[in-house]
Amino acid sequence: MQVSFLIPLYNCLAHTQAMLASLRSTLPTGLTHEIIFIDDGSSDGTRAWLASLASDPAVRVVLHEKNSGFAVANNSGAAQARGEFLALLNNDLILQPRWLDPILAAHRAYGPRAGLVGNVQLNATTGALDHAGITINLKGKPEHLRSLPYGSRWPLINPRRRRVVAVTGACVVLRRSLWEKLGGFDPAYVNGCEDVDLGLRAHATGHVNLVALSSIVRHHISASPGRKLRDEANTRLLVERWSETLARHAARLWCRDYLETYMRDPRDFPDAGLARQAFFYALYLRCTPPSGALAGMVKNLDAELARWRKLLD
Repeated sequence: MQVSFLIPLYNCLAHTQAMLASLRSTLPTGLTHEIIFIDDGSSDGTRAWLASLASDPAVRVVLHEKNSGFAVANNSGAAQARGEFLALLNNDLILQPRWLDPILAAHRAYGPRAGLVGNVQLNATTGALDHAGITINLKGKPEHLRSLPYGSRWPLINPRRRRVVAVTGACVVLRRSLWEKLGGFDPAYVNGCEDVDLGLRAHATGHVNLVALSSIVRHHISASPGRKLRDEANTRLLVERWSETLARHAARLWCRDYLETYMRDPRDFPDAGLARQAFFYALYLRCTPPSGALAGMVKNLDAELARWRKLLD
């Protein structure tokens, strides 16, 4: 079997029904697959609807008696999966034609080096670009890239893929063997940052996380009830576990910000050496981040951790 589609559910039945219709209408011809629904304690008629799918040989259902969150639901479904690839799909997606082919092509191109492969996601309501990968901002926190790489609109040089720190778990495909190697999602994260954590773990083991730029879906963003309730606690946990890695991922952005400030009035910056180092690193002419950039990011991360101690402790 090629692909196991994992779809965790928590209410929002209308979105689920529309998503399944879009999945079935966009599956590549001849793709061997299974669709695994993990109902995470729905109470809106979702379970009766799932029961109506019992005669479909491609559909399997896992039932949770209480809501345990995104990480636990996907882990539960993955434990039942038989496909070479796991495709994690939110139930509030609207899948567009040929969304899967570029993702599988990325896996073929990178082979065993491929980590998590995501795609371009548009806001289902407004059509605005919501996700083209995940980056780390100046505070050391993950955020969605909401622009496409240079040349994306020029057919002759249009890049097919973008290397990224991580991708959103709303629509991502990875090999089941990699999922099992990494141990799946960490259930310590509840409805947030579990996808970034998994991406960082994949990167740490030598895998390359990618966005397939010609794969496009539409997404009803954060439609599930309670999706944002633990954002601060989840991000704090991520920063505590990955502070050094996050500092390195954000170091180039720190250098660019430093240079913009430096150029406004160089007299305020006695360390011209750091400015030179930041310049070369910002332009990819230096392989390692300047120590000053890493120190600057550590300072920013420490400020966030101090804020969380006041907010959450």
